[in-house]
Amino acid sequence: MTTLSLVAGNCARGKGGEDRGFELLHRFSGKDVFAGELLGSSFTRANRIWSKESYRNISRNKFCIFAKIKKGKKYDYPWPDDMDPNISSGHLSYLSHFKPLTEKPKPVTLPFEKPLVDLEKKITEIRGMADETGLDFSNQIGQLENKYQQALKDLYKHLTPIQRLSIARHPNRPTVLDHILNITEKWVELHGDRAGYDDPAIVTGLGSIDGKTYMFIGHQKGRNTKENIVRNFAMPTPHGYRKALRMMKYADHHKFPIVTFVDTPGAFADLKSEELGQGEAIAHNLRAMFGLKVPVVTVVTGEGGSGGALAIGCANKMFMLENSAFYVASPEACAAILWKSSQAAPKAAEKLRITAQEHYRLKIADGIIPEPLGGAHADPAWTSQQIKNTIVESIKELENMNTEELLQHRRLKFRSIGGFQEGIPVEPNRKRNMKPSEINMPKAADIESEIEILKKKILEEKGPSDPITSQAIEKLKQDVDKEITSAFISMGLQEKLESVKLELSTASQNTPSQPLNPSLKEKVDKVMQEFNQNLSRPGAYLGLKQKLEKLNLVNGIIEMEERKKKLKAEINQKIPAELKAKMELLKNVEEKISKGETMDKDLIEEVEGVKKELVEILKAANLEVVGVAKKNVISAPPELKEKIEKVNKEIYEEIERVINTAGISRKIEDLKADIEKGSSSEDREKAQAKIKEEILATLDVEALKQKVENLTVELGLPKDSVTEDKVGVENGRF
Repeated sequence: MTTLSLVAGNCARGKGGEDRGFELLHRFSGKDVFAGELLGSSFTRANRIWSKESYRNISRNKFCIFAKIKKGKKYDYPWPDDMDPNISSGHLSYLSHFKPLTEKPKPVTLPFEKPLVDLEKKITEIRGMADETGLDFSNQIGQLENKYQQALKDLYKHLTPIQRLSIARHPNRPTVLDHILNITEKWVELHGDRAGYDDPAIVTGLGSIDGKTYMFIGHQKGRNTKENIVRNFAMPTPHGYRKALRMMKYADHHKFPIVTFVDTPGAFADLKSEELGQGEAIAHNLRAMFGLKVPVVTVVTGEGGSGGALAIGCANKMFMLENSAFYVASPEACAAILWKSSQAAPKAAEKLRITAQEHYRLKIADGIIPEPLGGAHADPAWTSQQIKNTIVESIKELENMNTEELLQHRRLKFRSIGGFQEGIPVEPNRKRNMKPSEINMPKAADIESEIEILKKKILEEKGPSDPITSQAIEKLKQDVDKEITSAFISMGLQEKLESVKLELSTASQNTPSQPLNPSLKEKVDKVMQEFNQNLSRPGAYLGLKQKLEKLNLVNGIIEMEERKKKLKAEINQKIPAELKAKMELLKNVEEKISKGETMDKDLIEEVEGVKKELVEILKAANLEVVGVAKKNVISAPPELKEKIEKVNKEIYEEIERVINTAGISRKIEDLKADIEKGSSSEDREKAQAKIKEEILATLDVEALKQKVENLTVELGLPKDSVTEDKVGVENGRF
């Protein structure tokens, strides 16, 4: 689109130096021509753009027109040129800005969850310590895990209102579009309020569940900071509510059931939104929703704030997720008004009765949708499935009503909210709903103390680990199989697993040599993906996770041993028979050395030659020789030990004599005193070097070296086998 701006005005000045102008609106050649702004104040203002010389050349009473052409943006269609008209499943991704995240969101631990997260890490650590020792602490660790699970369940069962609100606001909590894409077979997003704007804070579209079409409307939060800014943190403007109203009328006309999702802190309360009629847009939605002739179901997935939530929440049935919240004002705002400080938000949250449990008790909500342990973000797919089941059941119930009954049902739902009672006496000793007893409830501090006691016990009884036997591995595999089967049953995946097993066995019988069918492979991958998601939930299946890690470690060790055996067999095949005989000679020589027997020089030279020949053959067989290691002599006969001790004693006595006669002992005492005083390392190193030089200058090194060489010849060892081929202050022993 091209826009032509015209500035028309009287170039002459009137009385008082005022400039006069007017706007023209003209349509020419299919293009919109808009008049520009009036030349409002004086020619001084115009002179910022036009030079004084230009105005001198213009006649006083002449009518002038200035034109300026603005080039608009080319409209980009969202759908591709090669669109598939026969699409059978999935959502039309090119019509939606909602794309999969390139990076996995970072895990976020809420403040009240930190003690239990630390406990889980300590239990994992202590299990690893027990595995290293080889001792059986499975019973004690199992008891700790059971207590941890009990503490975890107790924590999420008795959450305070402000804690539930923090879960509802969790950064990783699934958004409305996440739920819609999980529960629909087909989905297409619809945009625009047909009044000039498409508010991204509210999403609308058509989707099918079990072949039936629904109109979905909901507040859309972002999955990261960038998306939250684009979505305005799910705070709609009047355009968003008018878009929702347009889609409701569209669904009402085509007889589509309406499902709305509420997850917003409230309507956007900026100056521009108020100028555009924020209150009027919300009020219009409230009035229109009570006249819709199709079933309307609302699901509160996160937080529902004030009229911004109610503008799409006037439904026949309203359901709330277990950790969602619905309020007239946020606890922080309420605390700031009543107690003049947002620090009183926990108290305000309790007084406001914002939780799903309170709304169900007060008959505002028609039901509570369960969440997995830890919140909806712990298992989004399972949560979406619960939402889907609730929607299908409630819509099926509402469709049995005729139009008049449906409208009356919606009106009566809201008219029955609240009320008062008169003339009913109050019981003097009325029993209140007391908090459950915490006497037998496991606490984090108690579990932590038990972990420390068990850790000390493991360290005290630490011993050599038992060798891995085939029976132990087989038992571990059986335990893992049993626990995996139990996990599939507890996750509700047993039927899917049995179905996939049956299809796999049928496929292998029909076409044993053919690869898996893509659709069957997709089913297997989907089942395993659900299993891995449930397994990765924090605090779930700790024993199974540990056993799987141990089994992977054992399989790695077994695989390494098999590779060693295979490599050894390959080397034996490549070594010729004559070299094997020479290798026997090497073994015999090593046995003699270990027994302390002496060898002549010819035998030593022959051994060295065999080693070199073996290295060359290994290189010729394309095997890389990393290095040649020398076996250490583990023990020696008693008579040789006596000789070694005698030589060592003579070396020590000679060094002691030199220290005493040369007056070095005084310097050594001074050095010790300096070390105790904390002298610098440089001064200490200099003093030590000076003392060593004086000792070496006085010591008869050659005589001591000759004694060591004579002992080496008696042992039958080569000279280079002696540790550091010298005798001195740093090497005063053989």
